[in-house]
Amino acid sequence: MYRFLIRRLIFSIFTLIGATVIVFSLSRVVGDPRLLYAQEGGYGLSDQAWDDLGVMLGLDKPLVVQYFKWVGQVVTGDLGESLLGRVEVSKLIMQKIPATFQLGAVSWVIATAIGIPLGVLSAVKRGSFWDYLGRGFALLGQSAPPFWIGIMAILLFSVRLDLLPAGGKGEGFSGIQNFILPSATLGLAASASYLRLTRSAMLEILDSEFVKLARAKGVGTQMVIWKHAFKNALIPPLTLSALILVGFITGTVVVETVFTWPGLGRLAVTSTNENDFPVMTGVVLVFALMYVVINLITDLTYAIVDPRIRIG
Repeated sequence: MYRFLIRRLIFSIFTLIGATVIVFSLSRVVGDPRLLYAQEGGYGLSDQAWDDLGVMLGLDKPLVVQYFKWVGQVVTGDLGESLLGRVEVSKLIMQKIPATFQLGAVSWVIATAIGIPLGVLSAVKRGSFWDYLGRGFALLGQSAPPFWIGIMAILLFSVRLDLLPAGGKGEGFSGIQNFILPSATLGLAASASYLRLTRSAMLEILDSEFVKLARAKGVGTQMVIWKHAFKNALIPPLTLSALILVGFITGTVVVETVFTWPGLGRLAVTSTNENDFPVMTGVVLVFALMYVVINLITDLTYAIVDPRIRIG
């Protein structure tokens, strides 16, 4: 168990190091960062001002030295200042994280509560009306793009019926109605993925020999489904669950843009459109950190759910 833990921690550290290398390399591939500062300033720079700006940004040093200096600042939480508002990037990100976490958490709960039970029902009722209904739902959920679902939901429930707000959010969870459309839009595709994977895993387990033996010994249907089949079929949905959660937190760019949600996804789009380099790199690093942390937690959960992983 401890070796498993140590290996995963080492892999996570190397992943984060790789993410910093990629982010730093991409920041230099697009050109000299001073060009972005000069462009945002709206004026020409003299040679002396250009050199002074390079010294301030540390561009007068070799790339390797620049990288380690930048990593040292990141480790201490210093992500620089935004170009437009001259606001600390770390503070800007901390302001946006709660909205993204709230939307991601609500969407994840909705997707899990709908997708996994439907997947179990579809597998248990194989070949029945419920099975075909579940498979049709999965096909619809995975084929319809989220931006289209979001726009159609706004047209129907906000414009036509005037039942729900079209975008934005209230303070905290006070405006619960603001969560309905964006979280349902995110949860639809995820619940379809849950359904397909859970159904496939359950069918494989239900056709296995130990389940047939349990039925032959007279074990009740509910016991067979939930204790024998579902528990052993839980690993694939658990893996998908972590990926969906981190995807909701880091990949809600489209939905946050459609619903004008004040989260990290919308911040990433805005900073990209405005060439706000420090904000872009800060958001990407936060996304990478979230992926690593949630995947590490998932790996540890494997060892709890399936003892064979601890033995391995």
